[in-house]
Amino acid sequence: MKQKFFRLLADLRFSIFILLLISFCSIIGTIIEQDQTLETYKINYPLNDPVFGIISWNVIIQLGLDHVYKTWWFFTLIILFGCSLTLCSFLQQLPSLKVARRCQFFRTISPFYQLKISTILNYSSFNRILSRLKNQQYSIFYQKNMVYCYKGLIGRIAPIIVHFSMILILVGTIIGSLFGFKAQEIVPKTEMFHIQNILTNGPLSLISQTSGRVNDFWITYTKTKTISQFYSDISILDSQGNENVRQTIYVNSPLIHNDIYYYQTDWSLIGLRFENSVKEIIEYPLINIFENQNKIWLSWVSSFNTLNEGIVLIIDNLEGYCSIYNSKGEFLGNLELNERIQVSQSLTFLEIISSTGLQIKTDPGIPIIYSGFFFLMISTIISYITYSQVWMIRKDEQILIGGTTNRDIFEFELEFLKFIK
Repeated sequence: MKQKFFRLLADLRFSIFILLLISFCSIIGTIIEQDQTLETYKINYPLNDPVFGIISWNVIIQLGLDHVYKTWWFFTLIILFGCSLTLCSFLQQLPSLKVARRCQFFRTISPFYQLKISTILNYSSFNRILSRLKNQQYSIFYQKNMVYCYKGLIGRIAPIIVHFSMILILVGTIIGSLFGFKAQEIVPKTEMFHIQNILTNGPLSLISQTSGRVNDFWITYTKTKTISQFYSDISILDSQGNENVRQTIYVNSPLIHNDIYYYQTDWSLIGLRFENSVKEIIEYPLINIFENQNKIWLSWVSSFNTLNEGIVLIIDNLEGYCSIYNSKGEFLGNLELNERIQVSQSLTFLEIISSTGLQIKTDPGIPIIYSGFFFLMISTIISYITYSQVWMIRKDEQILIGGTTNRDIFEFELEFLKFIK
């Protein structure tokens, strides 16, 4: 009974079936938004209008489709697929490799007629053919009147390496899902931050108590006034507040400290800082009027006489200026840094208060996954190595010679003709 079960797991058709199931589940996880709030699913997948007639928010929650890659059944599919690949390697691939290494002499004539190419020669050509086979890096085995040769045996290892690499990728995926986490922090410039806003985390993950500080944030623009890149100068602090490491990060260039990655992801503006005539600092908050869909913020600076009178400040960049409109929406001009404006009192525009968006994540499975893809590339290269076999048998004063290969048949035929010409 156990042998039948193991044979089923090692069956290629079973492996393909499990792989298709994993692919189907991954497609579902791509289509359905992952790790969102319950309200999001209630809005997008209402009970009275289910998608495809069956997918509503309660089905999504019950089946765990809101976090497909962390469900027990997805882990079970991955483990089954990994076991199938492992057993296939031990029960099929390794035995076939051992068979390929053995001397497979042809003791009768009939097997020659089943080869892809074969012919009959005079015995006088025997030594020349052996010499040419040796020059072509064939391994030669000779017994009585029989000869067996092969080369490119390493090409037969490629399927085993493929299985090994896929197992590494699966193990890395499971480790990342169990022990990794991802957080998102919006931090004003010059302020400190802690890992608090956890977006996703595995059931066995340990959230680091790391603290940090955003020393500076700035944006570079192209000649056409579009954003070229945005940067954050951040420091990672120890428990006493001392700086451990400091680095300027930008998109696709994170800071890495203690296997935690700090990515630059977003930015925002949170306020404008002014100084009045008596050297007092006044800050006015900025509001994104398009709810973060567009980078346009505004603020209202009222006069001291009445709250209904004042000016509107609109800003959409960090180039050091904002636009001024009156209460009727009429454009009054631009206000630049260190420039004065009169609104019941004299105000000097000192600073645009910005904040940076940091994505903080750790995934201990990444090195294992990268190793898996490395071995997958190695297996792809090895798979191009042709495994060729040549047999000879002497009968009376003649030699029967034939051969076969697993790929590149035309090149093998040319090589075979060079042996016998």
